[in-house]
Amino acid sequence: MTESTSKPLLGGETTVSLIAGTHPNGEIIIEKILAHPQPKNNSFQLLKSPMFVRGIARGDVIQPLENTQGAFKVLQHGGNLCVRVFSKNSFATPALEAIEQGLSSEFEKLGGDVDIRDDKALVFSIHVSCGFNVVEKILQDTLGDRDDVVWYYGNVYDPETGEPLDWWQSLLAPE
Repeated sequence: MTESTSKPLLGGETTVSLIAGTHPNGEIIIEKILAHPQPKNNSFQLLKSPMFVRGIARGDVIQPLENTQGAFKVLQHGGNLCVRVFSKNSFATPALEAIEQGLSSEFEKLGGDVDIRDDKALVFSIHVSCGFNVVEKILQDTLGDRDDVVWYYGNVYDPETGEPLDWWQSLLAPE
């Protein structure tokens, strides 16, 4: 086990500690993500999409980088989009509870799942083959013009350059 993992949990899963960002005081912010150890290359398959770590989603296989706490490289993309929804208010309020239920229901129809439910955040994994337009239409139809709820893709754009990562091109290409 590397310095970026904790002890195995029940069922053989592990949490992998990855860099989620940097605090204004310069400290690295770490997010622990549920993962399944892979037999080769000190690698892990993510069992959930992260809330804050960018560039990855459930099903991706990653490899922690040695001597760099929380850094990693993606060995293989699993095909899921990570959709993060953040609210200024709690999703437990009646109006926002309806939004959570609406998004969950629509994404489940596409085979997607809620990976994280937090007081003011939701994280969904939806396979890219469902289409960006379909995912974005569900978000627009459900959220409307609300100014208290925003959504972002967690693994579509390069966190440093903002350019599309394009990992989905090979998955969607005709054979």
